[in-house]
Amino acid sequence: MRAFIFPGQGSQAVGMGKALADASPVAREVFQEVDDALGQKLFQLMSEGPVEELTLTENAQPAIMANAIATLRVLEKEGGVTLSAKADYVAGHSLGEYSALCAAGAFDLATTARLLKTRGQAMQAAVPVGIGAMAALLGADIETAQKLADAAAEGEVCTVANDNDPSQVVISGHKGAVERAVALVKDYGIKRGVLLPVSAPFHCALMQPAADAMAEALGANSPAAPLIPVVANVTASPVSDAAAIRDLLVQQITGRVRWRESVGAMEDIGVTHFVEFGGKVLSPMVKRSASGEVETTSVISMDDIEALLKAL
Repeated sequence: MRAFIFPGQGSQAVGMGKALADASPVAREVFQEVDDALGQKLFQLMSEGPVEELTLTENAQPAIMANAIATLRVLEKEGGVTLSAKADYVAGHSLGEYSALCAAGAFDLATTARLLKTRGQAMQAAVPVGIGAMAALLGADIETAQKLADAAAEGEVCTVANDNDPSQVVISGHKGAVERAVALVKDYGIKRGVLLPVSAPFHCALMQPAADAMAEALGANSPAAPLIPVVANVTASPVSDAAAIRDLLVQQITGRVRWRESVGAMEDIGVTHFVEFGGKVLSPMVKRSASGEVETTSVISMDDIEALLKAL
């Protein structure tokens, strides 16, 4: 069995999608449709930068999605394959869940782009700059990370935001609490704590205003049932019901990204091959999270697409 997976924030880079657009009219159509939906020259920003503007949450989120979906569309249209024939599940890391749902037909491309623009703006606006922070804990398992977060909280918000793989957990919350956690890592046997260069504390209770904004946006743009099940971030289990997907997307804003558990769940139901579209961030996490032998493929370039077509 096969899962198509989609990366989250942090996988953006100036130049993303440019070679693919130069090589494929299908990719150019995707980028143009996203530009039209947003009323901005996002693809020019992706191609030329500046990096500071591309990294802004409201730009990075739709850009990462557009790049991933362009890669998938080239595979489908130029390769003559369909997602439902070649994949059994889709999943994505944080914003990547929207890419996964777009890939599976739950949202059209223009709606996905607008939702991610709104999501990025709402997440940025939810907490004033300097109030929150996030940190990666390297060499930490989920239980130890949560104990550290609880000890560092001291009445503030500090919690596990991303359970990425058995060796990497991300915490999020008030800046003071996260900084206290980083200072305490050695006391908990954690190899290292690294403050992340993010503009807001994602996936924690401080994001509630953004969750409220997304509840409104998703109420006006409800998903359809996906062609194949999506493995949801907040439950780490497959879901196909449109109303449940909408509710889980709202919960995802403040909830934990359970990526390690999602990989395990897919492995348990028979997935042996994970294909990552538009990035190469998730594949190493999958390898570290899987209990058995799994195959991972990162698809970014035309050469990658052609190689995958031969393998499918």
